[in-house]
Amino acid sequence: MTEPTNRLPLRILLVSTPVGPLGSGIGGGVELTLHSLVYGLGALGHHVEVMAPAGSLHVGAKVHQIEGTLQVSSQIGARDEPAQLPAGSVLAAMWNRVADIQDDFDVVINLAYDWLPLFLTRFMRVPVVHFISMGSLNDAMDSAIREVADRYPDRLGAHSRAQAASFCGDVPVPFRILANGIVTDRYDVHLSADDPPYLGSVGRISPEKGLEDVAELSSRTGMTVKVWGMMQDPVYWQQILDDHPDAHLEYCGFLPTDELQAAIGGCSALIMAHKWVEAFGNVAIEAMATGVPVITYDRGGPTEIVVDGETGYIVAADDVDALVGAVQRIEGIERIRCRQRVEEEYSTAALAGRVEQWLHEVVVAVRSSQA
Repeated sequence: MTEPTNRLPLRILLVSTPVGPLGSGIGGGVELTLHSLVYGLGALGHHVEVMAPAGSLHVGAKVHQIEGTLQVSSQIGARDEPAQLPAGSVLAAMWNRVADIQDDFDVVINLAYDWLPLFLTRFMRVPVVHFISMGSLNDAMDSAIREVADRYPDRLGAHSRAQAASFCGDVPVPFRILANGIVTDRYDVHLSADDPPYLGSVGRISPEKGLEDVAELSSRTGMTVKVWGMMQDPVYWQQILDDHPDAHLEYCGFLPTDELQAAIGGCSALIMAHKWVEAFGNVAIEAMATGVPVITYDRGGPTEIVVDGETGYIVAADDVDALVGAVQRIEGIERIRCRQRVEEEYSTAALAGRVEQWLHEVVVAVRSSQA
């Protein structure tokens, strides 16, 4: 864990994702990241305000609520799709507002996975850093990240080494690896699983989450899998049910943090069968915080969270047989160790310490260059 510092407090503006209001669940893991940063950086004595689409929950000292048309998430577009702004774009309106009030802050943290904030970096008077939330998905986005890296090599943050590596190309992008964090006090530890046992799956109901493999796992083991998350693709969900009539899948809806942690704590294990490079895997640390071990494919950020054989199991990607074998061994995991791992590495204090160090280095470098 990174220890708090005695540096002077910063005035920080956090700019949220433009795909949905805070609290809607549309922003996925970005919403949890933003809340954790507000909580953790605030606890270190920094003044934190938030810029977000209208209708957002109140977090931080102030939330600047911005009207406009929501942006379509990059995760559902083609790799060669050009960067686009819809008419009345909330993204454009948010960054117009950032430009207007930038002098009230020492640094701006962009959480939007979009080309526009990256492009605007060089035109801002205050330093803008970018905490990138997903791996490489779009050529235009990759190009914008590369341009920032070339001009400001200290301005890019990523959640995991696996996420950063997806942007490498011929020359690695100099990402600061920041992981993520949660308010561990909000998660109750369950030292034993419920009886009869069941498995859990948490995340958007969409193809990149690999729920077809979770359904196959249920069919082979006979175990119920409780599924929590926003129903983003109901056609995909119905296809899974049709293709796996022997699976025992129970859709439990999208729950806010406090309700989710109470619900998942009784799982024997959380299953992560994702088909894309997860940038991090917030649901892994949320489950582990409740004492639930995680079984994950060897793909993306979750492999950097789970300690194989200690807080869960890492199995070969797309290998349902390996998932079945891991489920059969899950009682060998000490659930208290799962919680300890989160407290050591993935608390809001740990995240805030890493981010604070990064921000101070950027702010000092900018001020030195202006002296």
